[in-house]
Amino acid sequence: MIIGEHRDQVIKNIADHAQKGLFNEKVEIDDPQTSSEESMAIVNQFWQNQNHWRARFDNLIARTTMRGITDWFNLNTTFCGLENLKSLKPTQGAVITSNHFNQLDNTVIRKLAQKNHRRLFIVIQETNLKMDGLIGFLMNHLDVLPLTKNVGYLGRTLPKKLEQQVQKGHWVLIYPEQEMWFNYRKPRPVKRGAYYYAAKANVPIISCFTEIIDQPKPEKNNDEFYQTKYRLHVLPLIWPDSKLSVNENAKMMMEKDYAQKKAAYEAAYQKKLSYDFEPHDIAGWRG
Repeated sequence: MIIGEHRDQVIKNIADHAQKGLFNEKVEIDDPQTSSEESMAIVNQFWQNQNHWRARFDNLIARTTMRGITDWFNLNTTFCGLENLKSLKPTQGAVITSNHFNQLDNTVIRKLAQKNHRRLFIVIQETNLKMDGLIGFLMNHLDVLPLTKNVGYLGRTLPKKLEQQVQKGHWVLIYPEQEMWFNYRKPRPVKRGAYYYAAKANVPIISCFTEIIDQPKPEKNNDEFYQTKYRLHVLPLIWPDSKLSVNENAKMMMEKDYAQKKAAYEAAYQKKLSYDFEPHDIAGWRG
């Protein structure tokens, strides 16, 4: 399913950004923008709402709805490398990293969490909380940890919120590529944040890479694309080293995760990773 308009322009933006090495920048053309003050106000309001008496009820409705969406969206999704999770204790929390290419690609990770009977929290940009309709309801009432660029929030509040969840044995999904690049097959260079939070909380990284497989049928809502399905590769866990500092662990885990994703890409598509743009980079694209 193709979500969003102006896909041709977005693909052009991806090609331009890849050429310039701007792998963690926005490429969507209709994403909302907020000032730093508005961004912080949105996040504060979100956390305040969690104390309301309806919060638990709304969360249950949102999680039930999202489970149905997850099951439907992943009817044809397959999973490889599940044996890599065997060393993770049932009560052990973790940070999950994966490539970010679709508004609903988090459902692939949700399906993995369901298979392992885990509750999944997702770190999201605060602008998602401003969405309307069903998506807006889900963003505001699912298990999410909103993100803002406020230094104090990133350095104190968010790590504390994240640690509270992983200490309960929950998983937290963080997209280290930051921005979504529509149907982009390649793993992009990752940013340090996810690994810093994992190291600070002393939990492993569940390293994942989602392979996107073209299908012969065109999309029902956009004949410029073929339908696609997914294969999630669960890669070896990356554990923090007790002999290293938080910053040293963050660097080590970041480098190892990117290397694993790169190797998974090359094995899945049988080609060396190069950031020279080509039509194959956009899954399902008939252009």
